Amino acid sequence: MVKFIFAAIWIAAAALGSVYYSFNQAKENSGVAAEPSLFGGLDYVKTSIVSVPLFARGRVYGYFLARLVFTVEPDKLKALSLPVEALLIDQIYAYLYANPDIQFHDKENMDLARIKDGIRDSVNERVGTKLVHDVMIEQVDFLSKTDIRDNTIRRRTSRLDGDEGLLGPDETATSDVNADAGH
Repeated sequence: MVKFIFAAIWIAAAALGSVYYSFNQAKENSGVAAEPSLFGGLDYVKTSIVSVPLFARGRVYGYFLARLVFTVEPDKLKALSLPVEALLIDQIYAYLYANPDIQFHDKENMDLARIKDGIRDSVNERVGTKLVHDVMIEQVDFLSKTDIRDNTIRRRTSRLDGDEGLLGPDETATSDVNADAGH
């Protein structure tokens, strides 16, 4: 009987010890604030397509087109008194115009990482806190003035070619008959 009581006390002490250890571990782990990962805890703000005209010697030589996605902290985003997209687009323009050394037409030597970091730092500096964590590129293009001119001419000629096919064979035949009759 003494052995039975001793075994019961031993089992109860082991159970109490394990429960006490579990609660202490849970308490220690809950005190550490988990840092939000890049894909959790942040909001994503997507801009519309931004078209920045680029100048050289007083003339437009092309357009930089971009659609960017910004990762921002939701609490700081709610604290802004102006629309976030207006702030972001303003800073994109300000950064790109303030850095005339960026050569958009030279695609091989263009440093996109530097541009993204510069835009991020520009926004954070203007706001006065780390609002933007990362800038991601959804779309980026450079169209020279000749590219735009060639696309416009191509569109016009394809439209003219398409209009000729809109007349049916009956309409063409009647207009030819009227022309032959002297009308």
